[in-house]
Amino acid sequence: MSQASKLALIKEMIDSAESSLRSAKQLLTEIVGSKSVKSTYSKLAENLEDPEQEGDDNIVEGIYNGQVMIDKNKKEYPIPANYASKSKLIPGDVLKLTIKADGSFVYKQIGPAPRKRIMGTLTYEDSQYKVIASGKAYKVLLASVTYFKGEIGNKVTIVVPEAEDSEWAAIENVLPLEPEKLDI
Repeated sequence: MSQASKLALIKEMIDSAESSLRSAKQLLTEIVGSKSVKSTYSKLAENLEDPEQEGDDNIVEGIYNGQVMIDKNKKEYPIPANYASKSKLIPGDVLKLTIKADGSFVYKQIGPAPRKRIMGTLTYEDSQYKVIASGKAYKVLLASVTYFKGEIGNKVTIVVPEAEDSEWAAIENVLPLEPEKLDI
């Protein structure tokens, strides 16, 4: 069997395995139901106290869920991807949003969630960058990938919530590809 035939067979086997895994996950979700990550962080946000207001500014506190901040009333506030990347926000972090009198938003991380660092490999699937680490695919922000000049196949250090199972991670560092692994 030629090298090209072997590669084609391997690709076909991987595609088949991925398809089987997707089907198995879907069946499992139908049987057991899925725990909504959004509702988990909404419940955490319900326990937040009302912050003190500062002059004409409106102050809101909430929990970051990997994409947005959710306040105690389950209202969602968009988090700029560059801020989330730079601050290495992870789901469960407590944020304070100051809505200025002129309408501008100023976010500040006020309660970091307990974290752990793990190593993984940067991939791209389903129109989303992910890091495969500890047997799981964690979604990461495009802004983080571009900031660190990440490439598919890079080894990546990510930060994830210590106690919670999360879909999202923050990129902490990207290790460059080794020269012998580059296609030149």
